[in-house]
Amino acid sequence: MKIHLESGLGQNLIRAYALGRITINEEFYTTSLIVTPRQVVTEWPPVSFADLLAGHFEMIVPLRPEVVILGTGAQLRFPAPSLTRSLVEAGIGIEVMDTGAACRTYNFLMSDGRRVAAALLMIEELKQGID
Repeated sequence: MKIHLESGLGQNLIRAYALGRITINEEFYTTSLIVTPRQVVTEWPPVSFADLLAGHFEMIVPLRPEVVILGTGAQLRFPAPSLTRSLVEAGIGIEVMDTGAACRTYNFLMSDGRRVAAALLMIEELKQGID
């Protein structure tokens, strides 16, 4: 999905997202990442929701956002509170949503001048279960 929003010069704007791909400004990314208005951290290790560890959230603390938007892929899934404890202890808020909603929310908060970080897992194909 393409997002139409303009931002100030030098800010990271999420322009589009799709299965396995997120476009920030004019660059596209195919792995999980953290984006703030001023930087893109591509060395964020989790590949899927099941891979999330407490250390992955600890990596966000030095970025000093006021809120983290966690994009959990194609589906909304909530991490265990023990995983996000480092954010809470640092006084950083966390909102959890699917990655598409996280991209849109990040852009809105960023354009409003908020210190926001989006920790985004790639949107993956949903596997259909057989009953």
